[in-house]
Amino acid sequence: MLESRRNRAAGVLLAPFAVLFLAVFVVPIGYAVYQSLFRVQRSGLGLEPPKTVFAGLDNYTRVLADDSFLTGVGRVLAFGVVQVPIMLGLALLLALLLDSRVARLKRFFRLAYFLPFAIPGVIAAILWAFLYVPGISPLNDLGKSVGADVDFLSADMILFSIGNIVTWSWTGYNMLILYTSLQSVPQELYEAAELDGCSGFQIAWHIKVPLVRPALTLTGVFSIIGTLQLFGEPMVLRPMTSAISTDYTPVMLSYQAAFGLNDYNFAAAVAVVLALATFTLSYGFLRLSTRGSR
Repeated sequence: MLESRRNRAAGVLLAPFAVLFLAVFVVPIGYAVYQSLFRVQRSGLGLEPPKTVFAGLDNYTRVLADDSFLTGVGRVLAFGVVQVPIMLGLALLLALLLDSRVARLKRFFRLAYFLPFAIPGVIAAILWAFLYVPGISPLNDLGKSVGADVDFLSADMILFSIGNIVTWSWTGYNMLILYTSLQSVPQELYEAAELDGCSGFQIAWHIKVPLVRPALTLTGVFSIIGTLQLFGEPMVLRPMTSAISTDYTPVMLSYQAAFGLNDYNFAAAVAVVLALATFTLSYGFLRLSTRGSR
C-alpha cells in the first residue's frame, strides 16, 4: 500500500514535466519528421490547387545533395573548431582566476563576466554590428589610426566577427558553470597540496582542471549544439554585408526554405538531418571525453 502511494505521488509530481516534455519536444520533432516525408506536387499550368503527396526519403536525398547545405555544415564546423576551444579556454581561465585565493571583488567580476549573457543574443549582435559597420565604427577608426584598415564585414573576416559576438555572449555563461564546479571541490585538497609544496599554478593545473573536467564536457556539448544552430548573429549581420547569404548556415537554409520559398517539407528535412548531425557529434564528443577521463 505504501509503495503504491509513493508511485502515485511520483506520477503526480512528474506529470507536469511529462506534459511539457511531450508538448515542446516530442511532438514538434515528430511533426517535423512527418512533414519531411511529404512534398507539394503541382500539375498542369498551375491552375489546379497543389497536392501534398507522400515522398518517402526524397527530401532527405535533396538535403544531402544540396551544395548549400553541405557548404553551410562545413562552415559551422570550421567555425566551431576555432571558436569553441577559445571560448571554453577563456571561460576556464576566468573561472580559475575567480576561484584563486588572491582574487578580490569576486562578486563584482562574477557579475561583470556573466552580464553579456544576460543581454539577448539579437541585441548583442546589433550592438556589435554598429562596431563593425565601416564609417561609424570606432574600431575601424582606431585601426586606421595605426595603419590597419580592417573590414570586419568582409568575406574574409565575417566568420571571425560572428565568432567574436558568440564568444563575448557565452563565455560568462560557461565560466559560471565551471566556477560553480570549482566551488564544490573540498578545500582540504588545496591545503594538502600546499603542504606538499605545490604552487598556485600546479594546484590549478593538476587538481582544479582535472576535477572540473565533467563541467568542461558539459559546456563542450552545449557549445557543439549551439554551433550547429548558429542563426541569430549571421541573420542580424546579413543586411549589412554581402558576405552572408540566405543559406549561410544550415538553420538559415531551413528558414529560407520554409518562409522564403514556402517549401516546408524540405525545411523539415533539413531540420531533421541537422538534429541527427547534432546528436551524433555531441554523443561522439561525450564518448571521447568519457574515454579520456577513464
